[in-house]
Amino acid sequence: GRNYFERASAPDVENMEEAKERAKILAEAAALKQLASDYMHPEVGVKTTDPTLFGRNYFNRYSAPETEEDEFADERAEILAEAAAFKKSAVAYLHPEVGVCLEDANLFGRNYFERASAPDVESMEEAEEKAKILAEAAALKKSAAAYMHPEVGV
Repeated sequence: GRNYFERASAPDVENMEEAKERAKILAEAAALKQLASDYMHPEVGVKTTDPTLFGRNYFNRYSAPETEEDEFADERAEILAEAAAFKKSAVAYLHPEVGVCLEDANLFGRNYFERASAPDVESMEEAEEKAKILAEAAALKKSAAAYMHPEVGV
């Protein structure tokens, strides 16, 4: 048989280092060719499949509203709330025929503890003293009943 690898007309065989170097050079040449093509033909556009490249930054775009600091935002919210309250008050003053609309359920409740006719709440000391006085009164009543009716017996 013939040896196709060592004949005079056989192509030279590269070692591993030369093959890696050749592959690296060819990859760089292909990248340079792609860059040159992109530069010369901007109408082609960029083609990519990376999903992060398709996101929009809604905060730093030119048409985005200017953002303000939290301190100013809180102050603005308070001012707008006060203005709304003043407007509501002015409308109520200028149009008495509208009437008052109550929506809070707490307005219809009754406070049974702080009304004028509510019994006074005793402190612990007052309650103990009252119990002692009632016990003494019961003992005096029993003694008076025993004195008034000697026939009952002891």
